[in-house]
Amino acid sequence: MLWRVPGASHKGCVYTAQTMRQLLLDLALSRRIELAEAKAAVACAEMLCKHKPDFGAAVLDVAGGYAVFAGANSPVTQAVGLGLKGPVSEEEFSQLENFYKSRNEAARIEASPLADPSLFKHFAANGYGVTEFTNVMARVVSAQDKFTGTNCEIRVERVPRNAIDVWVRTVSQGFAGEQPVSADILDVMGMFAMAEGIECYLARVDGAHAGGGTLAIRDGVAGLFGAGTLPSFRNRGVQSALLAARLARAVEVGCDLAVCLAQPGSSSQRNIVRFGFSVLYTRVKFERHWQ
Repeated sequence: MLWRVPGASHKGCVYTAQTMRQLLLDLALSRRIELAEAKAAVACAEMLCKHKPDFGAAVLDVAGGYAVFAGANSPVTQAVGLGLKGPVSEEEFSQLENFYKSRNEAARIEASPLADPSLFKHFAANGYGVTEFTNVMARVVSAQDKFTGTNCEIRVERVPRNAIDVWVRTVSQGFAGEQPVSADILDVMGMFAMAEGIECYLARVDGAHAGGGTLAIRDGVAGLFGAGTLPSFRNRGVQSALLAARLARAVEVGCDLAVCLAQPGSSSQRNIVRFGFSVLYTRVKFERHWQ
């Protein structure tokens, strides 16, 4: 399926809707969002276990969320969703730490501010530091929404599974910028792209591959994750085109909630806001390295 993106000023409104229902944050909503992301990472690890068993991927169901190992320093290697189902015991926290320590990998936990206070007490008691802040941005989607992209003539296509390699190379290089991409990252991105519930989208400018992104569809949540643009195509509306295409698809499959992640104050956040998203909460990454 192709979306033709018309030339329009990126400063203008890039979506139309009959109504925009206000999202009210509560524990259930945060848990729904966090588990949608966590299960996408779990599906990636399961694909690695199935197709690349020597990789050593693993998953731990713990403290109401999931800890995932998908290679050293992988963006998928972290724990998400912890403490959103109740208090986190010392035994559960020890299980989490041992999961990563036994693999000689730092423990990295993305924590929602709505997590049980016991989780943050464990961080304080065990010497964790804060290494990252992420804005969780969300909006309601419905059949009344119409989405269009911005800037130049850009073609966005959903990538079939038998042609996923070009998507993997494009998006991985988009993440890496001018740096080379490791074989391990290509493996992880490939398995993430092939995981259950994941759709991949590739953007072309004048026929050249320019960037791509994923749509993770789980429990009515459309997760617009894993987007990257090649350095030579940045600031030309590629990310807006990918956002429009994936949001249109979210409407088509009946999702009622769309979620994006962005670094606070980033250009990505500014692009996302133009599509009617707002910051629902700010997530904090806690990290501990082993001696």
